[in-house]
Amino acid sequence: MSSPSTPHSAEGPRAARGRPPRLDQGRTARAALDLLDEAGLDALTMRRLADAVGVQAGALYRHFATKQDLLTVMAERMLEGCSAPPPEGDWSERLTVLAHRMRTALLAHRDGARVYAGTHSTGANTLGFAETLVGVLREAGFRDEDAGRAVLAVVNFTVGHTLEEQAALQPRDSAAAGAGPAEAGPADPDRLRRAVAAQDFPHLTAALPVLTSTDFAAHFAFGLNLLVQGLRATERNGPAGAAEARP
Repeated sequence: MSSPSTPHSAEGPRAARGRPPRLDQGRTARAALDLLDEAGLDALTMRRLADAVGVQAGALYRHFATKQDLLTVMAERMLEGCSAPPPEGDWSERLTVLAHRMRTALLAHRDGARVYAGTHSTGANTLGFAETLVGVLREAGFRDEDAGRAVLAVVNFTVGHTLEEQAALQPRDSAAAGAGPAEAGPADPDRLRRAVAAQDFPHLTAALPVLTSTDFAAHFAFGLNLLVQGLRATERNGPAGAAEARP
């Protein structure tokens, strides 16, 4: 990995001798996250990123063989600080803190969950977060297999929920769509209300106040609590409990 870039000259981002500025993954990932926040994932291209850091697009491929490699580094950077041990307490409280911490990290960036989904970083932030999660469960007495699957369930729920949350709340980019002013996102509560009202869906009608609510923090807390309660059942029905239940 090359050393950090030198300060830009008065003539622009290229150095005085005509050499392109040196690249490193950290600086490039920060620039990519800035572009993500500004324009969204669909507008984040390697060419646009190259312009932002003052190099030719081909120079980026020395650090990122594909755009997916770039997204993986961005995802790794988003989880910075998430692996710190949660406050002392019951395992369920500690796991809940970690899940909320991850959601907050993804929400901190436009399309953050879309960037994270499908990446498989082996960096210190990602592995450290997983290590902390697994540690909370193993220290609580969960079997290694159950702890591993629980981590997958918590992470997948958190990413999936945040994907839907960001898609529902974020306006469509009028520039990317070629439209006029920014429009509301695809999850329009009034559209759902009209569709349900026009047909005979009594059960959906009863649940509409929740289904059309944008209180995603409450939705997330409810779903996470279901996971925790399921893990409590796993904890109760572990090897010892299963042995006692056998005739």
